[in-house]
Amino acid sequence: MAALRTPLGNLVARPWFDHVALNTVAYWFFPLSRLWAAARTAEGSTDRFFDNAGVVPTGRLEQRVRRTLGEFETVRHRMVDIEHDWESAFFGTGECSADALLQAEHERLTCRNRYNNLRRKFIPVRLGCNVPPVRWQIPSPADVEAIYGAFLADPSKAFSPPDIMPEITVSHRLNTSDGGHNYWLRFRSPSPRMDDQVIARVYEPARAENAPTLIFGHGICVEFDHWKGLVDEVEAMVQMGIRVVRPEAPWHGRRVPDGMYGGEKFIATAPMGALDLFTSAAQEWSVIMDWLRRTTNTPIAIGGSSLGAMTSQIICDKSRYWPDRLRPDAAFLVTHCGHIEDAVVHGKLAEVWGIAKATIDHGWRTNLIRRYMPLFEAERRPIIRPENIVTVLGDHDNVTPFNSARTLIDEWNVPPENQFVYRRGHFSVPLGMMRDHGPLLKFRHILSELAAGSG
Repeated sequence: MAALRTPLGNLVARPWFDHVALNTVAYWFFPLSRLWAAARTAEGSTDRFFDNAGVVPTGRLEQRVRRTLGEFETVRHRMVDIEHDWESAFFGTGECSADALLQAEHERLTCRNRYNNLRRKFIPVRLGCNVPPVRWQIPSPADVEAIYGAFLADPSKAFSPPDIMPEITVSHRLNTSDGGHNYWLRFRSPSPRMDDQVIARVYEPARAENAPTLIFGHGICVEFDHWKGLVDEVEAMVQMGIRVVRPEAPWHGRRVPDGMYGGEKFIATAPMGALDLFTSAAQEWSVIMDWLRRTTNTPIAIGGSSLGAMTSQIICDKSRYWPDRLRPDAAFLVTHCGHIEDAVVHGKLAEVWGIAKATIDHGWRTNLIRRYMPLFEAERRPIIRPENIVTVLGDHDNVTPFNSARTLIDEWNVPPENQFVYRRGHFSVPLGMMRDHGPLLKFRHILSELAAGSG
């Protein structure tokens, strides 16, 4: 990240990087993640590993995998113990010193990062055979109809916030070097499609009592709270005095189902995955919004990158049916597009995953999938005023296609000065923001104006 802030960052944040990044995730990250996920559920058994991975074993490969699974289990058990200790430190009822909290977080992130990096141990398997990037669990059209068919007459109901908000537990606070704090929120997901706990990390700047807040969603398969050294837009936002709340999306981070990697279920259960994730995430963000309105008195914005931006985009429309207190004041959207279908059906990552073929093989035709797309479509312009929306795009983006986004922001009448369009693609846009803070400065100005108006 330090190197990206130097002139080297300008060389990296170019379309060539997007070509390299797309090929890397297509041919290495996703297949290795599939093998890593198979190891999670194998519990040391080579038979279970190969069955879950969808790979035919050979004698030599089986011996190598057996050794790798032994190391994997050692690290996995260590990680479980450390995360249990972290849970006790941050969410326990007893007092915990600042040094003890810092140590617990350091150990958690270090061990989790090591655990995630065990993907590299499966490179010999990847080199030796074709590894599918996804373990498909495509539902039938009848299964999807039974759950979401009734919402087609009134799509807003699929995104309704809960009548009774779940209780939020707040962790102990971790001091940061600049005088701010980090802490975590935890609550039961209000979505009937989820059966787990939501966790969100809060990055709070110094003098937080005057800080506006941004609920910021991450991209597909991005697990920001579990890797070291990720390119992170949040750091600059917090330094500008913005409180940032980062919820873990369904099936990511601490919410990953057994036998899967982060975000895989969104892909593997298409089109149910998109319906479940976006409806659940919207309801979960409404809970965070409610908590923020009760605990702060400054403007609250929503935003995100890629998947998180698309979640925000949906809320910009569907929250018109929510109580006033749950409606966001501004939006900050990075690498989004106009229609969910453009990304999850026609985008380059969808092509890498092979969603079209997988769904067709399970009885889905284009007209059947499009039957559910109106659930995600905006009914009219968003409830947020156009001058309070900032959008950051790359004109070479073919993952969340640029032309789709351009059409949308024109329909929304987003002012030209709020549109930041770069000669970059999906992966290089966030890299460029490491050096070019223009979009963040514009957004910070909008939040300041909103705060002044409310005061």
